[in-house]
Amino acid sequence: MNRIPIYVVRAIGISLLMGASYCTCTVQYDYFDECDAAVPESECYATRRDPESEQVALATDIAARWIDEHPVEEQVWDWGPSVLMYSLGELYRVTGDEKLREYYKSWLDYRIEQGYQVIWSDHCPPAITAISLLRETSTDEYQQVVDDVFDYLDNVAPRLEGGITHNGMLASTPSIWLDSLFMFGMVMTRWAELTEDPARLDMLSEQVGIFAERMQHESGLMQHAYGLPLTDNGVHWLRGNSWVTASLSDYFRVRVRRGETDPGVQEVLRDQVRGAMELQDSETGLWWTVMDRPGEIYLETSGSALFAFGIARAYRYGILGEEELASARRAVEGVKQQIRTDPQGRPVVTGISKGTDPGTFEQYAAVQLGEDIHYGVGAVILALLETSGLPE
Repeated sequence: MNRIPIYVVRAIGISLLMGASYCTCTVQYDYFDECDAAVPESECYATRRDPESEQVALATDIAARWIDEHPVEEQVWDWGPSVLMYSLGELYRVTGDEKLREYYKSWLDYRIEQGYQVIWSDHCPPAITAISLLRETSTDEYQQVVDDVFDYLDNVAPRLEGGITHNGMLASTPSIWLDSLFMFGMVMTRWAELTEDPARLDMLSEQVGIFAERMQHESGLMQHAYGLPLTDNGVHWLRGNSWVTASLSDYFRVRVRRGETDPGVQEVLRDQVRGAMELQDSETGLWWTVMDRPGEIYLETSGSALFAFGIARAYRYGILGEEELASARRAVEGVKQQIRTDPQGRPVVTGISKGTDPGTFEQYAAVQLGEDIHYGVGAVILALLETSGLPE
């Protein structure tokens, strides 16, 4: 589909190039997470999320139980543990709890010591934690992680019609997956923020345009993958769509703080969230794992939590509005209902769909639910954190 964004923005300077897949424009924003210039960014970030709130306390309890139950040595170099570590890093920014930092730092140190490889998109997210630690101190080992990921993305990862393929060196048939926009997209965003160099933001913007043109439907929702012959392109998988919302909301966090926007990507995000809101379960606030097939499989926690996180983050930076924020609030209330307590009275996240490959509707239906799975725990921590401290 060809996208021609139409927006009225308070532009200082706009340059729209005919035929370009994206455009970065300089704008003046007022947004919820903005603080007085005299307030340090770290303090602003923490206080806007209300460290004393019940939701941050619940997120902290969930994280504490995970740390007690799961030694870092058991967490492999892959996307699932990386999402959990990312959530702990965000929670640490708000609470300052050194146990959180020690856990994700110990995990990365152990994985580096054991050796790792980067041969597909799901091997990229550990660099998010490396970048988080590089914010504090320059370390050759952490820098090498980032360098290895970008060497893979720039020089090794196969392309499909310009899109960075998901399975990389593992697949004989190149394909692009929604998951990748989080797996490598978050690394691009965080690196651009740390270095104050927009080149990786521009690269991500270009990838979003390529993915959306091939995978976003009229409803705003996106099919899981493109390029696989045995995939049902009419299936709109919840967690895949929520990966995109989560990643693009963080992309705009950095763009907005730079005084920039991106109308093309903004349209992709708004269309997707609009489509998702139309399918949100009115009773629970959650979404079905195949979003537009209600009642046929199950309501799912991790994707619902990622939507809550992404929508709330986009609201904080002026990309989405009050109606969307209300949807995020309903979602996080539904997510809370998916948390049970263990025999020690500690919170356990339930209702998490297990690893899911693109396929037919029947294959999505066959994916089982589990509990206490790293990426689902991380998604819930992010949702609780990002929806805290917002205006009622």
